[in-house]
Amino acid sequence: MSKTVLDVGNCRADHAAIRHLIEDEFKATVVQTHGLDDTLAELQSKNYDLVLINRKLTRGYRDGVELIRAMKADEETSTVPVMLITNYPEHQQAASQLGAETGFGKSELGAPATLEKLRRFLA
Repeated sequence: MSKTVLDVGNCRADHAAIRHLIEDEFKATVVQTHGLDDTLAELQSKNYDLVLINRKLTRGYRDGVELIRAMKADEETSTVPVMLITNYPEHQQAASQLGAETGFGKSELGAPATLEKLRRFLA
């Protein structure tokens, strides 16, 4: 059975790069949402193996950490693995303190360390 990833708040180009990497490396399906409300609705309607959240969401330009906080506060979504996509260590730390897995930056997308982080959930 194929794994499913929810990619949140990335622009078209970044979403395409993430989707191609995940489809090529892990044969997983990637679904995209853009903001807080559509993401929470999607998480209520379907099970995901991993959620990847951009630091700044394309819809409303909200902080992705807010979405992680909302996910972790909801009993139904609190156990879904989530990673923040950002190159800034202070934002990774804030996400980790809320219960997110250590994520990665877009500049690290194809790096072996990033593939290992993803492999834990998608292999």
